[in-house]
Amino acid sequence: MKEFETIAAISTPLGKSGVSIIKISGDKSLEVINKIFVGGNKKPIDRFKPWMLNYGFIRNKDNDEILDEVLVSYFKSPKSFTAEDVVEINCHGGKTSTELVLNEVFKAGARPAEAGEFTKRAFLNGRIDLSQAEAVIDIINAKTEKSIKSALKQSEGELSSRVGSIRNELLDILAFIEVTVDFPEEDLEFTTSEEVSEKVEVLVKEIEKILSTSSEGKILREGLSMALVGKPNVGKSSLLNELLSENRAIVTDIPGTTRDIIEEYLNIDGIPIKITDTAGIRSTEDVIEKIGVDRSRSKIEEADLVVFVLDRSKELEKEDLEILEFIGDKEKIVLLNKSDLHKKIDLENLGIEHFVEISALSGSGIDKLKNEIKEIFFKDNFMESEILVSNQRHIEALMRAKESLVEGKNAVDAGISLDLAGIDLNAAWSYLGEITGDTLSENLIDKIFSDFCIGK
Repeated sequence: MKEFETIAAISTPLGKSGVSIIKISGDKSLEVINKIFVGGNKKPIDRFKPWMLNYGFIRNKDNDEILDEVLVSYFKSPKSFTAEDVVEINCHGGKTSTELVLNEVFKAGARPAEAGEFTKRAFLNGRIDLSQAEAVIDIINAKTEKSIKSALKQSEGELSSRVGSIRNELLDILAFIEVTVDFPEEDLEFTTSEEVSEKVEVLVKEIEKILSTSSEGKILREGLSMALVGKPNVGKSSLLNELLSENRAIVTDIPGTTRDIIEEYLNIDGIPIKITDTAGIRSTEDVIEKIGVDRSRSKIEEADLVVFVLDRSKELEKEDLEILEFIGDKEKIVLLNKSDLHKKIDLENLGIEHFVEISALSGSGIDKLKNEIKEIFFKDNFMESEILVSNQRHIEALMRAKESLVEGKNAVDAGISLDLAGIDLNAAWSYLGEITGDTLSENLIDKIFSDFCIGK
């Protein structure tokens, strides 16, 4: 266990609430709380029993003034979140009362915790690895129930276990290569080029299997970016309101009403979707509307999915075809809105794979749109996968590891000496170690935890 100063922070959002929680971690946690806590009889207690609530008061250690009525719990090292002695103070919610108690904790000897420092200590003290630590912030930021389930799998160490197993097998291969190359005259167990190639191929397939879940996993973690685009007055804002079940966007018959980007999150059967209602795309001399049109084009380029809305009661016009050309090969669904009106539009010979007829006003066809989105981006029963890799850092490390393994296998198959192939295999082992934090630099580790909230 590493030696650290004792730290403290508020672990709940500041504001009006019934309870706020202040967390203290470090070898002086008990010393700090003993200076400022008195029991229900307003006298110091003999000792804190681990994993039990203690009722009492926080006092000003300089003048014994009672500051708040609290419950205090003590988690004895190493059976705590950080694997250090941890004390949690449950005080009354509210900015003033919480900060009064926190300031007293600082006066008693703790220092303010940095962003993510509690979770960082859990990692440095060996209670969790880096991928599990990153899952903590994913749980906090999760937007749907499926997002939480995916993050929980990672926090329980499923990805770490899979990656650790591959690294151990790689280590065995490297050890046999070392013996074969350095001690050919000894009576030891050797390996052949054919055996190395076969074993590496198995590991490549294992990494490919993990990477095959990355599309779904990344969407669950970050949300699917979906842009509603089309000419003015085709029903984009009405569609947004229908999807959100609220009047989020202003709807009028006046072209150009939506001039700025409106972004909201939508939950489709547990899949988080960041839906963007863009300004109607058309040629205009209005300076403000023109800015909105430019932003709409930018959102098309950024989106994972473009939903191109057309008025099915009108024939295709030049502006429609220009928008379709600008969307290009991006994943798209064409919506034929106003299905209650006579159909005049013709999509033949446009090569459109996904299209749905809807009425944004009545809501008909909305369920078909949702099902179309799921079918494009998610395999059936994708949540039943053992692990969904979702973090871009993990995905990149797996891809680099796979590339190194393939290069190593190619070198072996080409008859190049095993020790040179071993360089590629060792690189793959190192890349995989970046996922769990075994081979990651201290600066990158600091950067990862700096993105956490203070108090976690």
